[in-house]
Amino acid sequence: MASGQGEGDDAAPLAPAGEPLRPVADVEELELDLLLEGVYRRYGFDFRDYARPSLRRRISNQVRAENLPTISALLARVLHDTDAMERLLLMLSVNVTAMFRDPTFFRAVREQVVPLLRTYPYVRIWHAGCSTGEEVYSMAILLEEEGLYDRCRIYATDMNEAVVRRAQAGIYPIEVMQEYTANYLRSGARGQFSDYYTARYDHAIFKQSLRRNVVFSHHNLVTDGSFNEFQLIVCRNVMIYFNERLQARVHELFFASLSRFGLLALGRKESLVGTPHQHDYEELDATERIFRRRPGE
Repeated sequence: MASGQGEGDDAAPLAPAGEPLRPVADVEELELDLLLEGVYRRYGFDFRDYARPSLRRRISNQVRAENLPTISALLARVLHDTDAMERLLLMLSVNVTAMFRDPTFFRAVREQVVPLLRTYPYVRIWHAGCSTGEEVYSMAILLEEEGLYDRCRIYATDMNEAVVRRAQAGIYPIEVMQEYTANYLRSGARGQFSDYYTARYDHAIFKQSLRRNVVFSHHNLVTDGSFNEFQLIVCRNVMIYFNERLQARVHELFFASLSRFGLLALGRKESLVGTPHQHDYEELDATERIFRRRPGE
């Protein structure tokens, strides 16, 4: 017969004798662990190896946005409400981007990468973490102006299906076009930026012809594998949000996906130092973080 606590028994202690309760910060860290585990097991999105400071800040913002008292309450909501999960995914996805963002990077692509891509009869480019697509269209415009686009295929992927749909639509607020035009001009422009879109109802709609060689698709760098061989992989300002273990995993994926002499472009705050293949590349442009896979590797 199982024994139970009788009506007159003393209440069980909340913590072992002589040990204080855990501070609130530790409890919140536990809640965060449970939330990430729950999201992974329920939906398959794995944020467990994302850098904690940024992750903690974004989840705290979402708790407030959902008007909830705790992270545990957020966990309960997203487990039972797919719309709440979609809102959380949008918060956790990093969607800061712009057309010709970091113009000097695109100038480096024109001057240093394009001549190498010309040596291939057909070019496959993977834009990993494409967000809402601004940099994908920037690359398409650049390749069009360099006379290379017709023998290129760009695979634009992101873990967030909602932003992939927005990227595929190619519609952006008209008020940002002035900024995007300035970026375009600084990137080594060879045309008129306004030729690539139509202004309508306070939005800029980019021409269908720019999408003719782009494949937009869902792909999760954390859990999905290689799906083709590429001459160029662009993944800028994505891995700064990953911890070292996840960065290593993604670099293994990219290395396995690059052709011999293939090119890898990272963000300015990202590096190959400490990754599994840091010695398997040579620097093509140290400032713009463009690397070339070494021959024979």
